[in-house]
Amino acid sequence: MTSIKELIPVLQTAIGPVILISGVGLLLLSMTNRLSRVIDRARNLLAQSESIGGPPRGRLLTQIDILWEQAQLIRQSILLASISVLCAALLIIVLFVTALFGIEDAWLISAIFVVGLLALIASLISFITDINKSLAAFKVELYGHEDDLKP
Repeated sequence: MTSIKELIPVLQTAIGPVILISGVGLLLLSMTNRLSRVIDRARNLLAQSESIGGPPRGRLLTQIDILWEQAQLIRQSILLASISVLCAALLIIVLFVTALFGIEDAWLISAIFVVGLLALIASLISFITDINKSLAAFKVELYGHEDDLKP
């Protein structure tokens, strides 16, 4: 059995990735809020599009299409950020177990860490792409149909 004096540094090492979990948790909160706003905006535009016709309706439908793409990007961002958090949680467990039992497996720990950070990077890239889509929808709202966009 391991003594308390030996266990405390192990726990300190294993708790380190909690900072990543906390930070990504805040990102997830903002992503889910953004997804809610996109869905609400799409519903409002859809309701408006049913009561009007002509070019204004086409502009609304174009915005709805862009909002659909945004919702998909945000969903992808949330999924990838969640994978990052799961990797961080798994990393905590693996760090604790390997240190507790004296298992030397740096490859497993490294792989989990790298996968978690790659998922976070991919999540952020997807989120940035969503922001650009948001600007495209705003441009449609300002200038008209997508084909008539001003530079």
